[in-house]
Amino acid sequence: MGALTVTIGCSAGESQAAQTFAFKLTDAEWRSRLSPEAYRVLRQAGTERPYTSPLNKEHRAGTFLCAGCALPLYSSRTKFDSGTGWPSFWQPLANAVVTRTDGSLGMRRTEVLCRRCGGHLGHVFDDGPQPTGKRYCMNGVALTFRPA
Repeated sequence: MGALTVTIGCSAGESQAAQTFAFKLTDAEWRSRLSPEAYRVLRQAGTERPYTSPLNKEHRAGTFLCAGCALPLYSSRTKFDSGTGWPSFWQPLANAVVTRTDGSLGMRRTEVLCRRCGGHLGHVFDDGPQPTGKRYCMNGVALTFRPA
């Protein structure tokens, strides 16, 4: 039922480039493939401004994909309105994401990455709805939507 989640241990200074992911591009290729905002979020672990993503209002049946490599990440059936300003889900698809500890901003959070390309998607918190109690708070610019 739950997604396969692999925790990747990283020291504070270790970059995503030092990790191994199946889908790899050079920095120049990422920059040409992604919009400047998507590059900042997916490749530099940025955060988009809340309430700016059109995906907040996406309520059709379908699948949310990684904007970097098109890996299916979340089903629309697990999307919910968290009131935070970012698309939120209570569970990823199986074998879609990996997590690691994020110590930026002076706090410990759990960062969520695309399992295939290592793109930064957002963070997961323990204040979501049942059945998982999780809130996968994702940057909309890190996702695309494919209707069913």
